[in-house]
Amino acid sequence: QLEFVESGGGLVQPGGSLRLSCAPSGLTIDTYTIGWFRQAPGKEHEGIACISDDDHSTYYADSVKGRFTISRDNAKNTVFLQMDSLKPEDTAVYYCKAHFSGDAQYVCYWAEFSSWGQGTQVTVAS
Repeated sequence: QLEFVESGGGLVQPGGSLRLSCAPSGLTIDTYTIGWFRQAPGKEHEGIACISDDDHSTYYADSVKGRFTISRDNAKNTVFLQMDSLKPEDTAVYYCKAHFSGDAQYVCYWAEFSSWGQGTQVTVAS
């Protein structure tokens, strides 16, 4: 599996913003749909934003729709997640994953992954 290094997390107040980045180690993202996932304490991994490889179509979970924006820069081999209007319930460890499927919704909602990297911690608190 394509493994990523995620960065950009931190502590932010409710209503604030963060921009996460992820880049793979060793391979390029060109032919993969990439997704941002998160895991809050005591909860399962949740696919929140995914972007396809061909037409860069996107899918967002209802929990982040209108607040988060996923984008990719294949030239820089990097995927971004702009997070605005952050809420305490956004507190989680955030991960990037890649999948061969060209369907962003499938990757976010149905795809299963056997392992997860270290991720980046996002804490939203006042």
